[in-house]
Amino acid sequence: MLENYYISQKSKLLRNFDKASKSVKRVLTLRYDDDLTDSIVQNARKEFEAVIPELPYIGGKKNMMTIFLIESAYCLALYKVLKSRSESIDEISRAIYEIVEVRLDMAPKFILRLYGKLKFGRLYLRRLRKQAARSQKRQYPGDWVFTFIEGDGREFDYGYDITECGLCKFLHAQNVDELAPFLCVVDFQISKAFGRGLVRTMTLA
Repeated sequence: MLENYYISQKSKLLRNFDKASKSVKRVLTLRYDDDLTDSIVQNARKEFEAVIPELPYIGGKKNMMTIFLIESAYCLALYKVLKSRSESIDEISRAIYEIVEVRLDMAPKFILRLYGKLKFGRLYLRRLRKQAARSQKRQYPGDWVFTFIEGDGREFDYGYDITECGLCKFLHAQNVDELAPFLCVVDFQISKAFGRGLVRTMTLA
């Protein structure tokens, strides 16, 4: 059943959350003592586990955007815990920004560059074109809808114009619209680590 897609992978999703928690702890220990840091991470894990059944199905592994929904749920879980401590959205977003920086710093640089290079390859672009075309059918309400923009082969490699954002839809359903703009900033961190050179005029968030 489609509604059980994430639930069936719950153990794997929680293991991945635990791996990501290493970078979370490195950032939070600069703000809180060890006991409080452990408590925040444990509560964030509970929040993430609780939101797993609420993640919208958008095609599973066949949809290259599914991973972004899962990653946003990590951030949502931490947001909820820190918000309960009356932390401001600016402080929460700063913590998320630093956590992403640490995660990228912990990854082997050659792996990041290789992955970034693959995103300019024929296979990736073919998949991205198909994903864009498929999104126009609006098969899944919680999905992204976007068009692929061909590059000129010189100054512009390729792009896409997003008209519906799955991340915005998900966070809106969770009543945390204020988090969405700050998660968009993370794209520039990832682009820099991958050596991609992201240029963006605006976001739906």
